[in-house]
Amino acid sequence: MEEQSVKEIIQATHWPRTMAAVALGVLALFLLVATMSELRSYGYIGSGVAPTNTITVSGEGIVFAVPDTAEFTYSVQDTEKDVQTAQTAVSTKGNAILAYLKAQGIADTDVQTTDYSVNPQYDYSQQVCPAGVYCPSGNGTLTGYQASESVTVKVRDTSKAGAILSGVGSKGATNVSSLNFTVADEKSLEAQARGKAIDDARTQAQALASQLGVSLVRIVGFSEGGGPVYYAKGVSMTMDAAGSAPAPVAPDIATGQNQITSDVSVTYEIR
Repeated sequence: MEEQSVKEIIQATHWPRTMAAVALGVLALFLLVATMSELRSYGYIGSGVAPTNTITVSGEGIVFAVPDTAEFTYSVQDTEKDVQTAQTAVSTKGNAILAYLKAQGIADTDVQTTDYSVNPQYDYSQQVCPAGVYCPSGNGTLTGYQASESVTVKVRDTSKAGAILSGVGSKGATNVSSLNFTVADEKSLEAQARGKAIDDARTQAQALASQLGVSLVRIVGFSEGGGPVYYAKGVSMTMDAAGSAPAPVAPDIATGQNQITSDVSVTYEIR
């Protein structure tokens, strides 16, 4: 009896201790989760309690780069009595231009057909009417079909751009237009322009804070106005019906420089 009583006393003593340990464990887990949640909230700009004292400044970044790619569009057109003949004529001229471009080192991936169409052509004869008498519009007479193909070309060697423009015209292109110069690594230039804009905004914020007698705490807002803007030159050349260039020699094309501009707005918390 005495031995059983001792066991009961020991068990009764251990039970509250076990419950207390469990309760402390649950409380510790709760505190850990709450702490981690609070720490994560600090990883986001502008989270938590919204700051009441702020200043907003704008910054501009400009980067210049010499273009390394020329892009232009040419068209091939032909009008014949029937659709098949018109399409055959356009295909013959188009294939000759493609062969020329390939011989100049233009990759197949840098040549893309952007439009192809076949449209009927009508001749609208106007009736001769007496003065003061209403004259209805003449009836349209089908005269044939015009087939047209538009192609966009990228020239990776800008020094060849002028010669290739003339060469395309001599092969039967009726229009060469929208010559633009771009830079292949645009993302790197965008990042540089954006970095300069942010630096500009930071400099302005520091100067303004000094004038106001306050301190910058942290960035609580950022926006970029529509993304970087590119400024590049464009050239247009029109070929005559025979497909020859307006000048007897290849034009000298000046690539100049492209300008990439980034505008940002940054909001700082102050104290």
